[in-house]
Parts: sequence; C-alpha cells; structure tokens
Amino acid sequence: MTPAAVFAPGPAADPVLRADVLAGLSARPRRLPSKYLYDDRGSALFEAITRQPEYYLTRVELALLAGHMGEIAAAAGPAVHVVEYGSGSGLKTERLLAGLEGPLAYTPVEISAAALEACVARLRPRFPQVEMLPLRADFTRPLRLPRPRRAPARTLVFFPGSTLGNFAADEAVALLAAMAGTIGDTGMALVGIDLVKDPAVIEAAYNDAAGVTAAFTLNLLARLNRELDADFDLDGFAHQARYVAERERIETRLVSLRPQRVHVAGHAFDFAAGEAIEVEYSHKYRDAGFAALAARAGLEVAAGWGGEAEGFGLRLLRRIGR
Repeated sequence: MTPAAVFAPGPAADPVLRADVLAGLSARPRRLPSKYLYDDRGSALFEAITRQPEYYLTRVELALLAGHMGEIAAAAGPAVHVVEYGSGSGLKTERLLAGLEGPLAYTPVEISAAALEACVARLRPRFPQVEMLPLRADFTRPLRLPRPRRAPARTLVFFPGSTLGNFAADEAVALLAAMAGTIGDTGMALVGIDLVKDPAVIEAAYNDAAGVTAAFTLNLLARLNRELDADFDLDGFAHQARYVAERERIETRLVSLRPQRVHVAGHAFDFAAGEAIEVEYSHKYRDAGFAALAARAGLEVAAGWGGEAEGFGLRLLRRIGR
C-alpha cells in the first residue's frame, strides 16, 4: 500500500515552474533553480550518483553517523520528532532513527512524490513504533508540519548530504533562519557540510566516469521539454562542473555546444556556442565560515563530528543563547 502523505502547495505547480524558468533563462547569466533537478527521474539519478566511486560525500557521512551515533543521540535527547529536509531514499535516516533514543515521529519533506513514498515504504516496517508523517513540499518555503499524536520532547531537523551548499550565502541564511523557526527554542538541527579540500577530489565527485552526474544535470532539460513544452536538444548541451577556488564552490552548468534557438512555454531563447546555463552551486565550507553563516540565522554550533581528515562534517545547531 502506498503510504498516505500530507500534501502542501509546492513550486512544481506549472505556473511557478514556468515563471521561474522563463525568468532564469531571460537573466544574464542564464540560470535555472537547482531544486527543479529533482523530479522523479532526477531523484533516482541522484541516488545513483551517491553510489559512484568518486562521490565520497555519502560514504563519509554514513561513516560519521555510524561512528558517532551514541554522541549524536545523547546530544539530541529522547522522544524527538525528526524532520528531514530532502529525504531521498532514507538510508541515512535509517541510521539516525536506529540510533536515537525512542524517536516518536518522522517527517520526511520531499518535492518528489516517488522519492517520498519510497522513503516511507522503506522505513515504516523497520520502525513501526515511529509515527510516519510524510510531507510533500518545498523545504525552501515555510512549512506547516504535521502534528504527531504524542507530543515530542523537541524537534530535530535532519539536513544531511551537504544540500545547504547548493544555496548562495543569503539564501542559506534564509533557509537556516526558517530552520531555526522550525526547531524552536528547544530543538536542534543536524546539518551535513562538505569541507574545503583538494580541488581534484571535489571535482571528481561531480564528474563521475560513468556519466551519471551528467545524465542527472541534462535530465533537467528533459523535464522542461515534458512539462513546459520546450524543445531543448539534449545532445546540444553538455554538463560542466568546475571547482572555483576563490569562491570555494563547485559551479555546475549546462553549456550550449553550438548556436541554437530553444523554445520554452512559447518563448524563444537564442544560445551562442559556449553559452552556459548555471544550474547548481555546491559550496564547500570551513568551520569558521559556517559558524558565521549560522550565526546570521540566529543559530550556533553546539557540537560537531568530522573535520579535515574526513573532508566532511556533521554539525549540530541550536538557537543562540539557548
């Protein structure tokens, strides 16, 4: 049986998608919001990315959860309501729920209905004592969380996978501020951050030899062809991901391979050869910079696991002055 889900208005509704895409393609440089990468096929492709040998992030984060779960559970406390932003397959969540002390409820927040259903279908039999309250929504917007039957001791937001790095600084602060509102005065947030390291290691993670990341990026154009009556030639664009050291981030683009005209929702856009559409940023952090970013949102780092040796970190946040 497909698990019931709470549905909230999301950005994938055609008018919002259309407005975002037309505005982004009309801008200079051209840009498409990275959240639209995650339709059902995009979510499946991303899960495949996490299994590629070059993609260290998931392996290291799972190892940190396994190695430090006792400390994480002690810091989070018992009887929490876990709220996960962008739940994906739920593999990391399984480690978290298994290690926490008596979690009462779990709310995965996902745009993709298929990913949301798969996550809950996987976790519900494994954790029958945890109330499953899935929410189909865009976590970058204000959330109205479902209320568990039993009152939790606190809310624990789980935001793994370095997804925060996909947001520019001001956007990341806004998201963290919204997160602060979600956890309230007594809650916490466990956030994954990818750390600055050897650029070659970083670049390889976004340019896997099997081409899965390229397929993931190009799938965005396939989605626009399907949902906005666009006519992107997927063979006319190429995936490009480069680490920009001065900005300490990966910049992912779709580059036009020739002069071409593309139609989207009744509008025409001319591309020169070599012209790019910015698709995603993946910021890498240093601890001082991350702490400053969190402070702008009214949060402070209460504890952390993973550092320079691992190249990836989990940071536990709480409201400043709590």
